[in-house]
Order: sequence, then C-alpha cells, then structure tokens
Amino acid sequence: MGLLDDLRAARRAAGRRQPLLPGTPAADDTQPALLLIPDISGFTRFIAETSHPQAPHLVADLLEILIEANCLELQVAEIQGDAILFYRLGPPPPVDALVQQCRRIFLDFQNYLQLVARDTSSELAAALHEAGLTLKIIGHYGRVSVADIRQFTKLLGRDVIVAHRLLKNNVAGAEYVLLTEGYLSTQQPAEVARCFAWTRLQRSATVYEYLGEVPYFYAYLTPLRLLVQAEIDAGKLPVTCRVKQQHLVAAPLAQALGVVSNLRLRPRWLTGTTAVHYDATKAHRPGANYKLDLYHGQIDLQVVQRLQPDEHTAEYVEKIAHWRLFPNALLFFRLEAVDEAHCLVTMEVRYGHIASGHRLIRRGQLLRLRRWLGQSVRQLAELLNG
Repeated sequence: MGLLDDLRAARRAAGRRQPLLPGTPAADDTQPALLLIPDISGFTRFIAETSHPQAPHLVADLLEILIEANCLELQVAEIQGDAILFYRLGPPPPVDALVQQCRRIFLDFQNYLQLVARDTSSELAAALHEAGLTLKIIGHYGRVSVADIRQFTKLLGRDVIVAHRLLKNNVAGAEYVLLTEGYLSTQQPAEVARCFAWTRLQRSATVYEYLGEVPYFYAYLTPLRLLVQAEIDAGKLPVTCRVKQQHLVAAPLAQALGVVSNLRLRPRWLTGTTAVHYDATKAHRPGANYKLDLYHGQIDLQVVQRLQPDEHTAEYVEKIAHWRLFPNALLFFRLEAVDEAHCLVTMEVRYGHIASGHRLIRRGQLLRLRRWLGQSVRQLAELLNG
C-alpha cells in the first residue's frame, strides 16, 4: 500500500462509523445517513441592504435558533453562511418525526422573527419586513463517508453533493420542505400522505450536471407561516408552549422594570442563581449577551427587547440558549401598572419543545419550571417591597 493509500485508510478510520443497515453490503466505507439542510431565503439581500449594526447578530441568532430546534438528535456537519448541514447516521427516521422536525425548525424561526419585528419603530424591524426572510428545508437519505480532518468532521460522497445541489431546484418560491425519493422510498406512502395532510405534497425533479435527474417531492410551508401571522393579527405572540407565574408588587412600573433589567441584581431574586457574567457597558442593549450560573450549570442569555409602549405597560424579553431540556426558550417579563404604587409582574418562559421523549420526565421538568418561576417572581416582589 502506498503513502496516499495509507493516508486515506487512516482518514477513514478516524471517521465515526456506525453499522450498516441490515442487508446492505459493506462494499466501501460509506454509511447510511439522513441529510437535512435548512436554508434562510432572503439572507443575501438582507445582509447587503441592511446597514443596521444588529443585522449580522440577528442572522447569527437565527442560525442558533435552527440548531436549537433540533429534536431528532441531528449533528451539525457545517454552517455555510445562510444554511446548516445537519446529518444523522443510521436508519432513516419515521416520516412523522421528520415532518415534526421540519415544522419545529420553521415555526421557531418564524416566531423569533415575529418577536423581533414587533418593535415597529425599529429600523431592523423595517429591514426584516422588506427582506422577507423565510426558510426552505432540504431532506435527503443516502450514503456518506465521515472523515475527521484536523478538528473538523467532514461528510463526503455523492449524496452529500446531491443534498447541496438541491438547494437550487425547480420549485417556485422560497418557503417549502423538499424530500427526495431517497428518503421517501424508505417510508410507507399512506403514512407520508397522513403526515402532509396540512399541506399539499407535489412531485418534481431536477437534472444536474454529472448527477443526472434527481426526483423529489415538495410541500409549501406557507400554511404554517399564515398560522403564525393569524395569531399575530389576533393580538397574540405565537408560541408552542408556555409556563407563567405572576405576582402583585408594591412598586411603580418604572422601578420594577429597572430591577428586572438590572443584571447585577439577578442573584438576589432569580432562584438558583449564584453569579452573573456580563459586560457592564452593554448590559441593557438589545443583542447583549450574558451568562448565568444557575444551580449546578450555566445558561447563556441574550437581551432581545425592552418595550414600553406607554406608561401603563412594559415588556422585557431575553432569549435563553444552552438550556438542555428547553431548547429555543424565551424569558418574558410583562409589567402592568395597577396604580401609581403597584404593578402586576408576569414572568413567563416560552419554549419550542422539551428535549426528552419520556412523558414523566417532561411532566417533572414542567413542574420544576413552574415552581422556579413562582419562587423567583415572589422573591422579586419581596425585593421590590423591601
């Protein structure tokens, strides 16, 4: 064996292998894998035409939203500007699980955009409306080679090329999920039809140089976006799940808002908090990031909004990252003036899903979350009343 062959063999050995599917001949070093690529449509225009200093940070937030929406135990192979290549080695996931994953990614993405766009006086909100950011999601099932190159994991093979090429296809519009025959042929047609009953699944194909014709099915995600917009028009901020607690405090609204948004005071009332790490010069700015030592771990938070449309109401919103059991969570503080000396404080966590497949674990975590919120808002009231 020559030097080049030795290097190739070592690189193949460095890849993280899993057993092949039953009945699949082990003719090479490839492994079966699901490839999933969410791609942000309108990204290039948004970056090119938006001069707002928060625009690049917003795009980073949106990519993080896509990663946190992961409920299929997907791995991130690479991030390329406006798209993320996810993969999962092994047998294909059931179509209902994959459709739920695509819905979760799309809804979390749209909900976060709607949250940012609520501040109608913001230049960033106007730019978002003009750019019309949305998602297309490509799903393919095939065979890949996995190699570790330095500290990077790289996917190689024809099916990886197919997945990337499918970002350019014959589907009109920029808001859809596209699944290849490579994946759908592993599923029962009746189950596929059932899982896409909320939209229309259509057949098409695109011919690519060197790859030939690639057949696929696609379905528009617009019905989901219209559902989000309908809730917005009804005066609601769309959300999948929420837990909230509230308490009357003996303090004016402005004072309560000042304490809630003061990161230095968090350990004095937010239950389980032992320390807060932040840049004091940026603490109150939208987009400011900080870390919270909570119980035996640490979570990352980001200031999203501080809204006070009038003297009677105010809202302060933070995005929570790296909260393992509650991905894509948002922490809301809503304050409503009762009189000049009192206000009602509502503390609420909104989340996309609970990262556990066990019903009892999900129920237990929700109970713990409710107790945590209740104790925190009571301690906030004690701090303000004192």
